[in-house]
Amino acid sequence: MRLAVLSDVHGNSAALDAVLIDLDRRQVDRVINLGDCLSGPLDASGTVKRLMALGWPTVCGNHDRQLYDRPKSEMGPWEAWVIDSLSKDELDWVKSFPKTISEGSTLFCHATPKSDEENWLDFRGPQHRLIARDLPGVTSRLGDTSANLICCGHTHTPRVVKIPGGPMIVNSGAVGVPAYLDTRMEPNFVHQTGAPFARYAIIEIVDGEWRADLVNVPYDPSDMIKLAEAKGAIHWARALASGWIA
Repeated sequence: MRLAVLSDVHGNSAALDAVLIDLDRRQVDRVINLGDCLSGPLDASGTVKRLMALGWPTVCGNHDRQLYDRPKSEMGPWEAWVIDSLSKDELDWVKSFPKTISEGSTLFCHATPKSDEENWLDFRGPQHRLIARDLPGVTSRLGDTSANLICCGHTHTPRVVKIPGGPMIVNSGAVGVPAYLDTRMEPNFVHQTGAPFARYAIIEIVDGEWRADLVNVPYDPSDMIKLAEAKGAIHWARALASGWIA
């Protein structure tokens, strides 16, 4: 079975469409969505309609949860941009996401098995950039799972880690956000992948071992850039255009 795993669409319907075309070309058997589907200054309305029609199993990301766990007056800008565009049925769909999905020897979560907002394979370092965790830092977040394949997202950083004698952990990267700026701290936190691609992973068993291919899909972000600029989200527009924060 060829399994596709994707995460962090964040309302980028153009990137999602490019991934759908690529998935069809690669003839995957199953797709699992690791959450953070809609929040951002892009096309939440178009994205939610696509994803609901696809019916993929989807886990709850922190930005999914934040669409319903607080009043609008307390939402961050990513949620405030989209909450009024969602119907009750669409918001109920978001509320239906489980915290994790377990299937046989596999586990799927947004960030870590116990948290939807804890960075797992990387952490925010003193240089205000993501830094790869060491082995104890990664293994301490495994919890009591016995899965031999774990898939996560959240950091927008595609990586594959193999725990000695333990599971393979795959972060599929972000479909819709190749870079971002967090202005809630000083100096601001910057994350940039350096390329404007839609990212996801294809995972399968080859010769008895899990193998993960991290996929980069080029696409035209111009419509999404216009939406970001219309909301004054200039850093989003720059990130979508280049994968960098100027």
